[in-house]
Amino acid sequence: MRMHAGTTVSVAELCRIVGLSERSLRNAFYDVRGMGPKRCLLDVRLQDARRALCGAVASQTTVAGVATDFGFFELGRFARVYRETFGEVPSATLRGAISNRPPTDAAATPENGNVYRP
Repeated sequence: MRMHAGTTVSVAELCRIVGLSERSLRNAFYDVRGMGPKRCLLDVRLQDARRALCGAVASQTTVAGVATDFGFFELGRFARVYRETFGEVPSATLRGAISNRPPTDAAATPENGNVYRP
């Protein structure tokens, strides 16, 4: 999932790739990750976008560019889900990276289990 985070993958395609039924795949994701495969892929893409914003070079990076690099083409929806997940808008993360302020990652990470779930 991480290798293809910028691409949209359907649950049916994931099932075909791993050789499981949709129900088995969903059950496995809930057992291991506590969320379904679509939400897990969204979280991977959000985390990757946040890393890119945190490591940004001011003159070469825009929020829109990072969002589209990770498969988010509805920028308003990206900004909303990003804010709900991390507690700040993507432009604030970018400004923080540009000013060399360490980002506030405590809001939500897969590692600490504090990830937004609709």
